[in-house]
Amino acid sequence: MGRKKHTAEEIVAKLRQVDVLVSQGRKVAEAIRSIEVTEVTYYRWRSEYGGLKGDQVKRLKSLETENLRLRRAISDLTLEKLILKEAASKLLSPARRRACVDYVVAEHGVSERFACRVLGQHRSTQRKVAVMVEDEAALTAAIVALALQYGRYGYRRITAMLRRDGWTVNVKRVERIWRREGLKVPARQPKRSRLWLNDGSCLRLRPERPDHVWSYDFVEHRTHNGRKYRMLNVIDEFTRECLAIRVSRKLKALDVIDVLSDLFSLRGVPGHIRSDNGPEFIAKTVQDWIAAVGSATAYIEPGSPWENGYCESFNAKLRDELLNGEVFYTLKEASVVIEQWRRHYNSIRPHSSLGYQPPAPEVVIWLTEPSGSGPLAHPAIVTRPTMH
Repeated sequence: MGRKKHTAEEIVAKLRQVDVLVSQGRKVAEAIRSIEVTEVTYYRWRSEYGGLKGDQVKRLKSLETENLRLRRAISDLTLEKLILKEAASKLLSPARRRACVDYVVAEHGVSERFACRVLGQHRSTQRKVAVMVEDEAALTAAIVALALQYGRYGYRRITAMLRRDGWTVNVKRVERIWRREGLKVPARQPKRSRLWLNDGSCLRLRPERPDHVWSYDFVEHRTHNGRKYRMLNVIDEFTRECLAIRVSRKLKALDVIDVLSDLFSLRGVPGHIRSDNGPEFIAKTVQDWIAAVGSATAYIEPGSPWENGYCESFNAKLRDELLNGEVFYTLKEASVVIEQWRRHYNSIRPHSSLGYQPPAPEVVIWLTEPSGSGPLAHPAIVTRPTMH
C-alpha cells in the first residue's frame, strides 16, 4: 500500500495521542510506534503542529488558503503592472493592441484571456483576421512618400494629391493609414478674433473676382551667416495665387513700385491693393504712383494684422513649409529656391479653400499641325507669365 497522506486534523489528533500515552508512563519511542509513523515524521509534525488544538488547525488552514490567494493576487497585480509598463505607449488602434497582446502572451507566458483583460482588448477583436486590400502596401508607400516630401501637409491635402496622381481613394482610408503609420502635423496657432467694425476691415472690402484685390506684405529671414534678407510677397486674394516674391537684402518704397510696375504690365491694374501701414507702403511716392496708374490703396487698421488675412496666411505657409526647413547660404540660393516653391504653390499645392485645387494650375494644350491633319505627339505646357 502507498503511504497515506495525513490531514492537519489527523496529525494534531495523533500528536495528542502520543502526549496522553507518555503521560501514562509509556516511553516516547513506544508511543510513536503506536501511531504508526517514524520518529523523524513525529518530530517534524511536532515542530509544525505542536501545541495546537482542532479549532486552531482549522483557523490555520483558512489563513494558509487566504495567504495563497493574496500571493496569487499580488503576483497577478505585479504581472499586470509589468505588462502595462511595457505597453506604456498609446494603443489607439485594434491592430496595435492585437500586436501588443501577442507580444505579452509570448514574452510572459500568460493566457490570451488575461492579456486581453489587462490591455482592454476584446477577445473577438483579438482573434479577428485583418483583411488587407491588394493595393494597401502601394497606397501606404505613396502616402509616406508624399508625407516625407511635404512634411507640413495633412492627410486631407495628401488625399487631394493622391487623387491627382490617379488614386481612387477615400479620405477616411487615407486618415486610417496616416494614423496607423504615426504621421502627424503639429497643431496650428490659436486663432484670433477679427476687428469687424473698424474702417478698412476685410469685411468692408472682399475680393469678388480675379485682379479685384491684391495684397502684399514683407517677410524677414536670415541666411546661414546671420545676415537678414527680406521678401516682398504679392498675392491675388480671390484666386490665392502668389503673383511675385521679390528677395533682397533691403527693400524700399522704390522696390515696391518696381515689383508692382512689372505685375501691372503683365496682368493689368487691380482694383485695390491691400497692405499694412509699413513705411514702404504708406510712402507718398507709392501712394501717388498707385493712384496715377488707376488703382486704389486699402490700408488695414494699425495693430490689426488679421485684417490682411490672406497675405498673413500665405506668409505663415511660406515660413512653415519652406523657410523653417531650409538653410540658405547665399542670397542667390534663397531667391532660386523660393521662386521654385512659389511655382509649386501656384500650380501643384492643393488649397483647401479652393476645393483642394491649386490656384493657378498649368494648362495643357494639344497643338495641331498647320494642315489640320491631327494633333502632335507632345502637348505644350502654357503657364502664366512670370518675372525674372
